[in-house]
Amino acid sequence: MPLTGRVALITGASQGIGRACALRLAKEGAAIAAAARNQDKLDELVRTISAAGGEVAAFVMDVSDEEQIKSSCKAAISRFGKVDILVNNAGITRDQLVMRMKRADWDAVLNTNLTSAYLCVQQVISSMLKQRWGRILNITSVFGQMGQAGQANYASSKAGLIGLTMALAREFGSRNITCNAIAPGFIETAMTAGLGDDFKQNAVKMIPLGRVGTPEEVAGAAAFLASDDAAYITGHVLNVNGGMLMG
Repeated sequence: MPLTGRVALITGASQGIGRACALRLAKEGAAIAAAARNQDKLDELVRTISAAGGEVAAFVMDVSDEEQIKSSCKAAISRFGKVDILVNNAGITRDQLVMRMKRADWDAVLNTNLTSAYLCVQQVISSMLKQRWGRILNITSVFGQMGQAGQANYASSKAGLIGLTMALAREFGSRNITCNAIAPGFIETAMTAGLGDDFKQNAVKMIPLGRVGTPEEVAGAAAFLASDDAAYITGHVLNVNGGMLMG
């Protein structure tokens, strides 16, 4: 198992892409620090990973709260002794046309999707620097690359994650710490489940592979970027979008 001996902290781990990443990285041998707001879903994830023989601990954390990020990251490092892999996955949407978008909805999305990633990096980077090994993975979105009407806040936050990824790659590359982004397209998750059928059908028409993706397919990309096979890849945005956006 290529990630044996590694510790992965994953935000938004209770469902969707975050849960799939936790399951896949655990399968690859990593110990999992699973962080999310929902205690019940975290408990279910812990039972699933533990039943498969994996090592896991849950940390209730709202990434929009800086103090919760600090305390949960500290608790994770205390529990496992280190963090080798950080998956910044937690995210929300508050969709609205920009002329009607409330400032509170702009701030909520930017704080949850972008600012939290910067704060999580600050909390775990010392552990990575100490051992001169680390993997930072930021889950962005195809809409951070191509935009989407009604999602000015979401697209801005996800585009910001791409910029953050490249800045961190340059800051920490000399210490053997890589930072990459994964840009999913349409993935079947709770976040996309609320979209209308017409919207989904039109979206599928834009995808050369002719289908939406699965959380497990995104998790496969995360497992690769977290492994030593990706040791010479940093500052990269890996598209997992079925060909929806190319180039």
